[in-house]
Amino acid sequence: MFTGLIEETGSVAGLRSSGEGKLLTVNASAVLEGTRIGDSISINGACQTVTEMQPGSFTVFVSRVTLDVTTLGSFKQGLTVNLERALTLTTRLGGHIVQGHVDFTGRILSVKKDSMGVEIDVAVDPAKMKHIVKKGSIAADGISLTVVETGDSWFRLYLIPETLDKTNIGLWKTGTIINVETDILAKYIEKMLVFGKSGFEDDSRTSSDAGIMAKLTEGGYL
Repeated sequence: MFTGLIEETGSVAGLRSSGEGKLLTVNASAVLEGTRIGDSISINGACQTVTEMQPGSFTVFVSRVTLDVTTLGSFKQGLTVNLERALTLTTRLGGHIVQGHVDFTGRILSVKKDSMGVEIDVAVDPAKMKHIVKKGSIAADGISLTVVETGDSWFRLYLIPETLDKTNIGLWKTGTIINVETDILAKYIEKMLVFGKSGFEDDSRTSSDAGIMAKLTEGGYL
């Protein structure tokens, strides 16, 4: 579990095939403190288990499933990545609850800078927008951010200088592919609504988006 508050940026030292997955080595410093083999580190939003540690770097095994869902398989040597160690019970939850389980990838549509920060639009599959709401939380490449606007197939972020200084966002440009994790609370709410009164997940009354809306209306939420 993570907060989405990036501790530092690291750089990819190497990526090589290993069975059905890949071994990814990342140069780092801050996240190595207190870290042992078996611990979890979020790399651009993907929770990975440390399998090896070297002076100034660590290695993880990226599974086939992770390669299919995230951008990790396309990493090149020298790429700057966002890093965060798993939170502890004494950690301040300054961001939001981030599992490190990437849901899908998004594509940067535009990057607009102003005197205060940067406005970024991200394109995603329209079907994925159901879990993304205005003023809701989202993790983009592992960074806890607030959605400021949404469309049918895109959402907008606004980044302040503090976030830009501590993450890899300064490298994002039109066409950049990023990892996206939506709020776990939205997924649980959908699951409970879809499950329906009958206790079966395939309940025809609630197995569609229209059924979910009907349930919300029935409960007085709409």
